[in-house]
Amino acid sequence: MVTSGSNPARMIARARILLELDESVGPASDRAVVAERVGVSEGTVYLVAKRFTESAGDVKKVITRRKRETPPVAPKVTGDVEARVIALACTRPPQGYERWSLRLLEKHVVLTDGLPPLDHSTIGRVLKKGASSSPEEVLDDPAKG
Repeated sequence: MVTSGSNPARMIARARILLELDESVGPASDRAVVAERVGVSEGTVYLVAKRFTESAGDVKKVITRRKRETPPVAPKVTGDVEARVIALACTRPPQGYERWSLRLLEKHVVLTDGLPPLDHSTIGRVLKKGASSSPEEVLDDPAKG
């Protein structure tokens, strides 16, 4: 892993730190010496060694990235919101309009209770993702909707 250049630089650096700290080869060097050899800070050496002891010696867990349990920001568009936006787009447009536009849908989503304010481009992505056919086709053919 350390000799091939096909892995991310952080992964290679963590593997090199573990190799430098390996006591089966000989006595481990001081943290500052390891940091200088690998080209990282002493704090990085400390954190890699700490993660190695916490993972009970599992090298894969130490050198790979941790997966987030939850995203940092919850998505605005959930399944319920998506369904309600699609249902709104499938209704008849307001009086004076021939068809729904994304901007018109944006104005009506803001007025609808229980829906977060969505940008017209977000509404377009929801409709593109959620509808395999156009809203007019769904209204005309009850078997599709």
